[in-house]
Amino acid sequence: MRLSDWQLTFERYLLGHSATANPEFGASLIGGPTLAVDNGLAIYHNAYQARLQEVLRGDYPAIWHWLGDNEFEQLAAAYIRKFPSAHYSLRWLGKGFEAFIHQHLVLEQGAALAELAALEWAFTLAFDAPPGTPITLQDMARLPPEDWPTLRFCLNPGVQWLKCSFNSLALWRSVKDETEFPGSLVLAMPQVLVIWRAEMICQYRSLESTESTALNRMIQEGWSFAELCTELAVIYGEEAPLQAATWLKRWIHDGWLQSIRRIQRH
Repeated sequence: MRLSDWQLTFERYLLGHSATANPEFGASLIGGPTLAVDNGLAIYHNAYQARLQEVLRGDYPAIWHWLGDNEFEQLAAAYIRKFPSAHYSLRWLGKGFEAFIHQHLVLEQGAALAELAALEWAFTLAFDAPPGTPITLQDMARLPPEDWPTLRFCLNPGVQWLKCSFNSLALWRSVKDETEFPGSLVLAMPQVLVIWRAEMICQYRSLESTESTALNRMIQEGWSFAELCTELAVIYGEEAPLQAATWLKRWIHDGWLQSIRRIQRH
């Protein structure tokens, strides 16, 4: 057996469901005086699978707490079988967990669980994201007044945006605070969360509907500051520019915005 074939066989064995190696592969190894080949391989296989389980428990502690040891282990094992680790870093092992839950469980069981997975993964993404170059209030103060109407913005890389239909934040918070775990509930109104990293600590904030719409329009639809003020005038009247500036100041203070783009003048 060539070395590359042997390595691929070893990889398939580690990623496989069974700890029993096929006879041809086992025959390519030599056991020791106190440990047979089959036993040694089984230990290696089980240790690798246990490490993958450990990573998923670390990425999704609220789901682990909700399901308990046995159910979480079964769900994680099914996920690992379908989506084995394909990256040199285990950091990305849990990337598809939310989508897998949607596929693996019926809607009544999986919707709330998948949303909680999305929330936990958003914290992971926020923590590991590159720092970017956030705009500062000093940057804004240096802008001439005539540039304000044409300002456009984009989010800093670590800022995550999530719309929750269930009380996922309350579930996550209870595990983090080690308080009584509440039951899963459908919210009367969806809750928009923004998650970001500030000085190596993840922060989050819930946005009320008008602010979340304003931020979404500026970031996702590319509205300029003047367009935002025009839209807000329907709600706030003459106070629209002040409200838009107040939100913008807070978004910048929290480090959400990375770059400034202006409409080209003709």
